[in-house]
Amino acid sequence: MFARSTTTPWPLVALFTAGYLAPYLLPTTVGRLDAGLPLSATQAGAVGSALLLSSAAAGFLLASRVDRVGPRTLARIGLALAVLGYGSAALTHAVPAVIAGAVVGGFGSGTATTVAASGIAAERDPHRASTLGLLCVSALAGAVYLTVPHLGAGHGQPLAAIALTALAVWPLTGRLPVRTTTAHTRVETAGLPHRRAGLVLAGTLLCWSLAQNSLWGVSGRIGIGQAHLSEVTVGAVFAIALGTGLVGVIGAGALGARLGRAVPIGAGTALIAGCIVLSASAHDLRTFATGEIAWNTLYPIVLSYVLGLAASLDPRGRWAVLVGSASSLGTAAGPLAGSVLSARAGFPAMGAILAAGLVVIAVPMTWVALHTGGRLLVPGTVRRRGGTPGAVVAASTGSPCGTVPQIGAPEQPVVEIPLDTAAVPAQGDYYTAGPWHAGATATGSGG
Repeated sequence: MFARSTTTPWPLVALFTAGYLAPYLLPTTVGRLDAGLPLSATQAGAVGSALLLSSAAAGFLLASRVDRVGPRTLARIGLALAVLGYGSAALTHAVPAVIAGAVVGGFGSGTATTVAASGIAAERDPHRASTLGLLCVSALAGAVYLTVPHLGAGHGQPLAAIALTALAVWPLTGRLPVRTTTAHTRVETAGLPHRRAGLVLAGTLLCWSLAQNSLWGVSGRIGIGQAHLSEVTVGAVFAIALGTGLVGVIGAGALGARLGRAVPIGAGTALIAGCIVLSASAHDLRTFATGEIAWNTLYPIVLSYVLGLAASLDPRGRWAVLVGSASSLGTAAGPLAGSVLSARAGFPAMGAILAAGLVVIAVPMTWVALHTGGRLLVPGTVRRRGGTPGAVVAASTGSPCGTVPQIGAPEQPVVEIPLDTAAVPAQGDYYTAGPWHAGATATGSGG
């Protein structure tokens, strides 16, 4: 459905931004639901979890239906649901209506993300497209964090920002492909490639996102309640942190596949664990800002490599959508898990628990990156293990460039060379293999 292109896929990047903005604004959304509505901190976290759970459900339901419905139609449905859901939630103070709007808007965000992930997986360089998407959503979220505190109290501002973003992206959907009648029967019935690696990656990324968003969902409360900072100061810290995240994403895009995927994913996750401990134990501005800034610098870098790894497992984008949806499940449970852990054990103990979990799951994530992102083509791999083609055994990073094909790499174009007249073969023009000298005769030895 999505054709590989050499130009920047801006419609997909914009759709990615609209779908991912809700998780990025989670701290201010949950914090303002708690402050502006008759909800406790745990109940506000549960609303945030319901929003993200709805987004994950959209990914699981629509992962295999993008081609069938059509990217343009599905993207417009998702954006319409986002505008309707978040917009209505922003304009009402009735708690049931706010919850319903958040759930509808979350499903719209998940639908937009599903279309974007499927299209990005079909690009020549999915890591670059994912990096651009993270770059845009980080910049937009940073601008919102700087602006929202100056717009007054209330729960509606962050929700309205998400709705307006979806509305702004709508015109770009005209550049997405429409539904076609091309049959994909053979492809549709084929099983998912790299099933074991994909399942491991999906399961570990669920836990990875759970740990990240358990802290992210209560970061505002840590800054205001434990570090004794104002909302304006906390918003400024988040904006700076997301700004440094832009630098990290740009660096990841420039670095590309030079280090493979195993090192950025494994080592980056271990460093994130340390940042979580530092941020959760903060009692002053310096510690809080250091932890949040370092964490938000590393988070999009690791995520961009994980998304690129998921995209490389299946060029049709099914693993990219399913892994992204598993991540959304972890993201959905994050606010509630963070609220419960912090309420029962306190913020520092919560940070230690989350960091320990991240260190543990870094091992299988690194294993997937090593076993699907760096095997060389050696004699026997072309038809090894049930006939897996060599181009699939070799992965897109970690292998030396040159003659080793990459997963998802475009095939070499076939160029037709027109001939004015048909070539008439003559028997004397052909002989046994070997060097052929100009003076040799047909009966000669050819030497």
